Amino acid sequence: QAQLVESGGGLVQPGGSLRLSCAASGRTFSGRTMQCMGWFRRAPGKGQEFVATMGWGDDSTSYADSVKGRFTISRDNAKNTVYLQMDNLQPEDTAVYYCAARTRPTYYSADDYRSQADYDWWGQGTQVTVSS
Repeated sequence: QAQLVESGGGLVQPGGSLRLSCAASGRTFSGRTMQCMGWFRRAPGKGQEFVATMGWGDDSTSYADSVKGRFTISRDNAKNTVYLQMDNLQPEDTAVYYCAARTRPTYYSADDYRSQADYDWWGQGTQVTVSS
């Protein structure tokens, strides 16, 4: 069945870096067209927050203001894999990071897909902890 598997989380000191990866696999993805893949996060006691997303048919990207300039999203279309390079990490970035994929046929631009409801598939999450 469909799978989204994240990796790359861990414990880092403030100012450090991590690179997250998320690979989509299974018949569902092989038989559908990927529209975009993105990242969300959930900090303890808080709701889900949008982080970044990237289109598959184009190179459009969208970032939350809190991570703009520090995080960079990229992807490999052939592998249905999305990456999140996180630099200058801060304690406020501590959260479980979730990968998400959209396969619904409609797609316009990454800026239009910044909500949880815009996505069809979710990963299990990977923990990112930033602490001194």
